[in-house]
Amino acid sequence: MAMLTVRNLPDEIHRALRVRAALHGHSTEAEVREILALAVRPEARVRLGDALAALGRQIGLTSEEAEALHQARDRTPAEPLSFD
Repeated sequence: MAMLTVRNLPDEIHRALRVRAALHGHSTEAEVREILALAVRPEARVRLGDALAALGRQIGLTSEEAEALHQARDRTPAEPLSFD
């Protein structure tokens, strides 16, 4: 897991982080992780399964067609890559 060092953090910011962490019942480090995660997490993350289900509904895929696709699926394990 990566580590991050923040230099020259003003004392008032550090105090505010400690207070905020205490209010949330976290350590200061856990609070900073949460703040950073919220800051960089995409707002409208598209999940692949949701996108595929929406596409199926959009094109009118029936349950029978979905089952036929499931039955026809190739279940052969993939061959590992070779770098020879």
